[in-house]
Amino acid sequence: MERRFLLVNAEVLPEVFLKVLRAKEMLASGEAQNISEATRRVELSRSAFYKYKDSVFDAENRREVVTIQATLLDETGALQSLLAAISAAGAGIVTINQSTPENGAAQVAVAVRTGTMQMTLEELLVRLSRQRTVVEVRRGL
Repeated sequence: MERRFLLVNAEVLPEVFLKVLRAKEMLASGEAQNISEATRRVELSRSAFYKYKDSVFDAENRREVVTIQATLLDETGALQSLLAAISAAGAGIVTINQSTPENGAAQVAVAVRTGTMQMTLEELLVRLSRQRTVVEVRRGL
């Protein structure tokens, strides 16, 4: 079944959807430490949160999170340069996972929030690929 998205005025939605959004915002900002705390604070059942969490998004925030996977040379400053370029593009860095370097290179996965970027993800990937310490870069799955 193909996913279909609708843009709906929040004022006409059942309150449960707005509570799910608020709980997700609390988790993303660190205002709530876990799902139990977030759902309790917005007076929402955990089962309702889990039922709708992957189906309710705030179109105003444009907070898409994508993963950038890169292979970096094992050199001082390689990760710093990658992160600086991502930040300079206006993306917000959510998480960073780096493997132990093997054979002179390390795998890095950086989850980024793209809503505030001043360029497309493809343009960012091209810029990153031009860095001297970047062996390979692509969008993660």
